[in-house]
Amino acid sequence: MPLHLTKVAFAADSVDHLRSRLAARAEMGPVFLTTRYLPKRHAEVAGQGSLFWILKHQLVARSPILGFGEAEGGRVAILLDPALVLVEARPKRAHQGWRYLEAADAPRDLGEAGAAIAAMPSALIGELHALALL
Repeated sequence: MPLHLTKVAFAADSVDHLRSRLAARAEMGPVFLTTRYLPKRHAEVAGQGSLFWILKHQLVARSPILGFGEAEGGRVAILLDPALVLVEARPKRAHQGWRYLEAADAPRDLGEAGAAIAAMPSALIGELHALALL
């Protein structure tokens, strides 16, 4: 079973904002995040795990992790697929850096329903999540 990472979508105020930010970075080249240290369990994550994004104290989407590489200044790059996959929202406290998420604890993808939900205004999605209707 794959292992995943979680990270706060810093300065993103909606799923649309996060999606557009990833798309803009994809136009400039590979999409990656930098971290100080290579995760100890990186072999379990690379190529099969995802980075789950925390937005407003909820896991809301994921980006598949393609692998790990080197970044400037001796840092580590977490290489991401710029596609954003919506998942069933699940409460998750904010934290600094990244944390591991076991596959059994990861929220399910929304699948085809996710496309219809993604078309809704992000404020409406947030309200529906708050009411536990999504």
